[in-house]
Amino acid sequence: MTTNSKNEWPELVGVQGDVAAITIQEENSLVTAMIVEEGSIIPLDFRCDRVWVWVNESGSVTRVPRIG
Repeated sequence: MTTNSKNEWPELVGVQGDVAAITIQEENSLVTAMIVEEGSIIPLDFRCDRVWVWVNESGSVTRVPRIG
């Protein structure tokens, strides 16, 4: 199945994590955006329905969110 849904969001680096998560889920309804603080331990499995939104202590996105 091919979709035109986005799979990465480089424009969200520096944006507040909660705003980024909402944007991601609005632009691709097939994924769930998960906000994670830098340094946290996460599962290393690949999932096509998950986007990690890495944030710093201020809540700003620090890495390009992408499906994984």
